[in-house]
Amino acid sequence: MRFMADVMSQVHNQEEKIREGGGAKAIESQHSKGRLTARERIALLSDPESFFELGIYTAQGMYEEWGGAPAAGVITGLARIHTRLVMIIANDATVKAGAFFPMTAKKVIRAQNIAIENRIPTMYLVDSAGVFLPLQEDVFPDTDDFGRVFRNNAVMSAMGIPQIAAIMGMCVAGGGYLPVMCDHVLMTDGSGLFLAGPALVQAAIGQKVSAEELGGAAMHSAISGTVDFREPNDEACLARLRSIVEKWGYRRQSPWDRKKPEDAKYAAEEIYGIYDSSPARPYDMKEILARVVDGARFDEYKPEYGKTLVCGYARIGGFAVGIVANQKLHAQQTDHEGNKRVEFGGVIYTESAEKAARFIMDCNQNLIPLVFFHDVNGFMVGRDAEWSGIIKAGAKMVNAVSNSVVPKITVIVGGSFGAGHYAMCGKAYDPRFVFAWPTARYAVMGGDSAAGTLVEIKLRQLERSGKQLSEEEKKQLYESVKQTYDEQSDPRYGAARLWIDKIIDPMETRAAITTALEAAALNPDVPEFKVGVLQT
Repeated sequence: MRFMADVMSQVHNQEEKIREGGGAKAIESQHSKGRLTARERIALLSDPESFFELGIYTAQGMYEEWGGAPAAGVITGLARIHTRLVMIIANDATVKAGAFFPMTAKKVIRAQNIAIENRIPTMYLVDSAGVFLPLQEDVFPDTDDFGRVFRNNAVMSAMGIPQIAAIMGMCVAGGGYLPVMCDHVLMTDGSGLFLAGPALVQAAIGQKVSAEELGGAAMHSAISGTVDFREPNDEACLARLRSIVEKWGYRRQSPWDRKKPEDAKYAAEEIYGIYDSSPARPYDMKEILARVVDGARFDEYKPEYGKTLVCGYARIGGFAVGIVANQKLHAQQTDHEGNKRVEFGGVIYTESAEKAARFIMDCNQNLIPLVFFHDVNGFMVGRDAEWSGIIKAGAKMVNAVSNSVVPKITVIVGGSFGAGHYAMCGKAYDPRFVFAWPTARYAVMGGDSAAGTLVEIKLRQLERSGKQLSEEEKKQLYESVKQTYDEQSDPRYGAARLWIDKIIDPMETRAAITTALEAAALNPDVPEFKVGVLQT
């Protein structure tokens, strides 16, 4: 419990540092212009205590040569406005004037993709100097770069997903398209909206014009007609935005079953004492689930078969869900010839994969959203596993996950290694949300295995060139490789690169999944479920 508390304390402290954005001086500069910071704007726009931030670690440890970009200079997350769930995307002008770094564009696109998948109305709080020019080649041209943001604006509009943009600062160059492609455009006095600023206009066509005359709120409100609502300041602008949302009608809800939520039966704090990352002390995943699901009620599917994967039906926050979770306890299994063997916890065996594939298909057949809990070492290897058809069974599970049409939510509790990560609905398999505990580890294989393998390869290379390493040098090489590998498998490293949407406190697991399911419930469309060719 102390270990978990210490880890969470580190995460909270780091997040508080990130929330300072560009620092006190930059915040003071923003206030001196009569403008609020991005976080102050979000606090005024959203209902109290309703903001569920996503991607706070984005770009952490990156762009250090440019002074860093906390949270990638843009704040994204789910919130409620007059109880309606929305996605908020807010430029943080305290970080390099809200300029777009490569990860800024990717973070905005990830937020838009979440909005598209779940049909979430989206609010853009615009205050950006545009592309960060020193890195323009990594921001400008590709499918996951700046231009994709405006393409998504158009696609979301065609899908009927409401979008509102509030310009509360600078909005220049290509970035000017974002607000104008939304349903409503609000703009505050003193802000600027133009394809080219005064300096560029003078350089390009020799015309001298002030910023206000070129693209101020008064001009866009009265002359170009681009702006729907002109507001005197941030506070008035945000109040107007709330007022608009409050008058929206309601769309058809999704078919996922929800009843009145029931509290978890056992205290969430107990998770701290149950989870153990040590292979020497396997824990019971069912004890974790008992502190997440409503009333600790769980209808386990095929409990005596394929025991290293726990599958079953429950409710979380009132929503009916199907759960697929790695079991860390070792289990005894009887094979087809009556021989008994011990199966290692956290490893996916042939029977486990076949059970999970069938369960996932059942959930799709009956319109039940899926929640995956990862603590997986990978698939079983060796002669017995290969003879039992482990690749075939794994392919069946991957197929079912890939073609699943119900919402999928992934929670990485501990290890998430190799092909086990894929089969358990890793990022490449389109989960609606990916959450991770700070104890998560995210890589092709564990640090010890990877370091051992890489060091062995290095030693052979050196031996071929006639060089021998001493035991001390071997140890130093091993520790160096392991340290690098461990850093890269830390969830904060993954979250910085948007592989993870949010690092959550284990005690908040139930609330995070509920929020994700509420978001998924905004999308009423469920495609036909097809799996194609299944290996049998």
